[in-house]
Amino acid sequence: MPLLPGQRPTVTAGQPPLNDQARQLLAAVEDAMRTPTSYRSDDPTVPSWADGPQIGTAPAVAQPGRPAMSQRAVDLNTTLLSASVAIAAMGGAVAVVCWASRLANPVVIGWICACFVGVPAAIALPVLALKGLMRSAKEVVEAAPVEVHHHYNGDVHQDQRHVHTRTSGLWAKTTNQQ
Repeated sequence: MPLLPGQRPTVTAGQPPLNDQARQLLAAVEDAMRTPTSYRSDDPTVPSWADGPQIGTAPAVAQPGRPAMSQRAVDLNTTLLSASVAIAAMGGAVAVVCWASRLANPVVIGWICACFVGVPAAIALPVLALKGLMRSAKEVVEAAPVEVHHHYNGDVHQDQRHVHTRTSGLWAKTTNQQ
């Protein structure tokens, strides 16, 4: 209730005067404190730690820039980039030496550059294929059960009896039968 000009707010003993917004805020706080709160742990609509990490239901959106890569992909990418820089540097150095010594022949420079690119690639491809084959063979061997061999000297007697146990009675009595 707004005050008229010249009108003074009524003040009860011990309380400072309040404006309408403060009264509404105070009423809302008191109403919230009167409302009981509860939480049910078996409510399926509330996410739980058992559901795993979950933030909303929206699907992932592709972010700008380079996509995330596995560590193996990063290592392979680094190897390819550094090898290409090394090949370009060696080929450039050979071309400069040939050009400076006045032996620059486009066919010779082409063969030299092809050797610097082709020979490492021709060697690297079978090596990488063998590396992958060895890795898969290693995984197969690691997944196989361990073979156990026992070696005995002298006579060996193997006992293959089965023992049936039965416990019964008020006072437990165990009988073993073969």
